[in-house]
Amino acid sequence: MSKPLILVTNDDGIAAPGIRALVEVAETFGEVIVVAPDSPQSGKGHAITIHDPLRLKKVSVFEGIEAWECSGTPVDCVKLAKHVILKDRPISLCVSGINHGSNASINILYSGTLSAAMEAALEGIRSIGFSLLDFSFDADFEASRFWAGKVIGYMLEQPFRHGCLLNVNFPKLSPQEIRGIRLCRQANARWVEKFVEGRDPGGRPYYWLTGEFINEDTGDDTDVWALENGYVSVVPSMHDLTNYTVMKDLSDLESIG
Repeated sequence: MSKPLILVTNDDGIAAPGIRALVEVAETFGEVIVVAPDSPQSGKGHAITIHDPLRLKKVSVFEGIEAWECSGTPVDCVKLAKHVILKDRPISLCVSGINHGSNASINILYSGTLSAAMEAALEGIRSIGFSLLDFSFDADFEASRFWAGKVIGYMLEQPFRHGCLLNVNFPKLSPQEIRGIRLCRQANARWVEKFVEGRDPGGRPYYWLTGEFINEDTGDDTDVWALENGYVSVVPSMHDLTNYTVMKDLSDLESIG
């Protein structure tokens, strides 16, 4: 039987240590093709490039692995992989990351890492976004490699489910300290944002976004709780943003027309 074809991408850029760790795991399961941004794209969300041409360049970044750097966003990378680089080949799995920093809770909406995985899911490819709760460039990915392998192996063995996307976050712990995997819901948490104002050398004002992450969810079934208690969090996610609960409450809306 032929090996599964695994697409690897990220939002930290093709030179980030996190994607190297993910490639090392993915290549133990099948044939790996890397298509990743040529520069950091954190916080790009589901952005796509429509006003500028996109460029692809084949690079020798990972020994023995076909890799392409893309001038666009993480979502652009997945689109080009699907429709240009691998247009005649079925992709068994798309893995995105390993992101340097958390993508738990509300962060999924801003994350280029998860948006790339979500784009793959929209294209009918099972997908996983991986993130480590460590923003450092020199982050230790030893535990993440181990648990990413567990999740990838599990996903490849499962029956295909259209739109299946897993948001996986690793706590910043050693392999011995991680207690296992928790299947979770997304925590009800948010960012309280602030802008720091400054002046450039020409005296013109500029603004730098900062803020504080506030968790307003006391449940013990959330991704934030799992991570705070030493577990790898796994949240099944999807692109459908319909609020079905509120939809029921607005059932009489059509009568006002």
